[in-house]
Amino acid sequence: MLISKRWRLRSINPKFHGFLPKTGFLPEISSKGLGIVSCSSGYFGGSSNIRRLLQICARDRLIREGKCCHGLALQSGLLVDVLTCNILINFYSKCGIVDMARQVFDRMPQRSMVTWNTMIAAHSQQGEGTEALNVFLQMRREGTLPSEFTLSSVICACAASSAIAESQQLHALALKVAMDSNVYVCTAVVDVYAKCGMIRDAQFVFNAMTERSSVTWSSMVAGYVQNSLFEEAISFFGFSVKKGVQLTKFTLSAVLCACASLAAITEGTQLHAIVVRAGFGSNLFVASSLIDFYSKCGCISDAYLVFGHIEEKNLILWNAMITGFSKHARPCEAMILFEKMQQLGLQPNEVTYISVLSACSHMGLVKNGRGYFDLLLKGNAVRPNVLHYSCMVDVLGRAGKINEAWELISSMPFRAIPSMWGSLLNSCRVHGNIELGRVAAQHLFELEPDNAANLVLLSNIYAANKQWGGVSTARKLLKDSSAKKEIGKSWINAKGKVHIFIVGENHHPRIAEVYAKLEDLRNEIDRLEYKLEVKYDLHDVEADQKEKLLRYHSERLALGFGLIELPSGIPIRIYKNLRVCGDCHLFLKIVSKITGREIIARDTNRFHHFNGGNCSCGDFW
Repeated sequence: MLISKRWRLRSINPKFHGFLPKTGFLPEISSKGLGIVSCSSGYFGGSSNIRRLLQICARDRLIREGKCCHGLALQSGLLVDVLTCNILINFYSKCGIVDMARQVFDRMPQRSMVTWNTMIAAHSQQGEGTEALNVFLQMRREGTLPSEFTLSSVICACAASSAIAESQQLHALALKVAMDSNVYVCTAVVDVYAKCGMIRDAQFVFNAMTERSSVTWSSMVAGYVQNSLFEEAISFFGFSVKKGVQLTKFTLSAVLCACASLAAITEGTQLHAIVVRAGFGSNLFVASSLIDFYSKCGCISDAYLVFGHIEEKNLILWNAMITGFSKHARPCEAMILFEKMQQLGLQPNEVTYISVLSACSHMGLVKNGRGYFDLLLKGNAVRPNVLHYSCMVDVLGRAGKINEAWELISSMPFRAIPSMWGSLLNSCRVHGNIELGRVAAQHLFELEPDNAANLVLLSNIYAANKQWGGVSTARKLLKDSSAKKEIGKSWINAKGKVHIFIVGENHHPRIAEVYAKLEDLRNEIDRLEYKLEVKYDLHDVEADQKEKLLRYHSERLALGFGLIELPSGIPIRIYKNLRVCGDCHLFLKIVSKITGREIIARDTNRFHHFNGGNCSCGDFW
């Protein structure tokens, strides 16, 4: 059945001027939008013009016009022509309509190397790794030898789907057909090995390459970052700079991510200078990485400076800044940005809502949190997911509304995830709800049997309520299980070197000076009648023993070292792999007052900025 819509290609798009006649071209389009039934291709001067029109449509992503040209090709009998079909496959691939590209591909009576390469690349670029592999296998069964572009595309498809065995087989094939020295193939092999966690194999292939492109170097840097080898990533980047390798936005973004993960502020600041000098300062991709770097290093003002200097901001940039404010206990700034981006016509996505809800949870802003959550549920732009519900559970739980948080978990349309139960369990610890704490812990034991932190948290709930029998049971379960308790540690960067401390540290070369400094601080604090909050040590021992255990927590040792090593006038930045305890939080507040030093501490949840005896979190964390 034909639809009655008639239109002129030339009037729809002026790009077609010169290809179409000035007189009445009025094609009728079939119900499938492809077959043109009342027009002769003679109007277009033959097949060459149809191909040129299709190339324009592919270049400019003109879907409607391209489909009309497909109809012309169909009517003209050009779909048996390999060149025309290749252009059609390329057009649909670039427009993201891979199923239509595949239909053209499947119906071709014969195919060229370009056909196979275009179809494999189309599936690969859409993240359809299995389909790309299937096309490659079909190609091999038909006896066609792959080119370097075929191999590199199908290897990239393996990287997207983490197909290790297939990647190794393709690498072997590359060796067999003597393509192991081709820069495109080897770069793809480096990338797939890195993404599959085989970073040493990636390094081996990289070292064996006689020719490398900037993409090869970028893949290697990104590979180190993806495998959490952040120091190696920074070192490797320095090596590439010495070699004079061309910088790309992907390389710079990856190494900034490494600096952020290590909180390597000196290296990251130097990298920022390289970014500006190389002309990438206004690149949105790099700018979002810079914002993330400064935020994770505790330099939220510097992050905002980067944000402010970018004139045309995209959603990723707004999200990075809102997330930064959230982590730094700056909910007002996060909410202002949320409103401002909407005023500018940018609609928040799922990441934006997660960030702004987290900002509300960290400061106990239940009313605001409910407002954003209701806005999310009532809107149509973003589909709520389990992470949004998890954030709302955290908002309610931290504010002491444990029962309401439990009701939300029970009524939500998703199965609760471990982080949700963990949030509820922690809220039960803070607010002393043992009954719901047991329920949350039981769910966590089922979901994460090897996570020792859950047993430790349950033990702490019992200990906080002086139920030592429950503590003993929980610790026995921990001892009998295969779960390993993570050792608390803190680290500080001083003069380009990272110094790590654990509770009771005695191996650091300056540990005696650190203990002496802490003793001086304790004597000065005693004159202010400050008492250690021994309730934060959850061991069944006497108060004086608890005081000794608290005195040398890892964050205090890092602070002591910072005070003797870092010059006055610069902030002391401490990073911790666990949540800071209540007594250490109080201790850091008082030290910031008596020493006049700004102390910035990052734990697993957020940043704490201590200044003049106060903390940015307002004692709510």
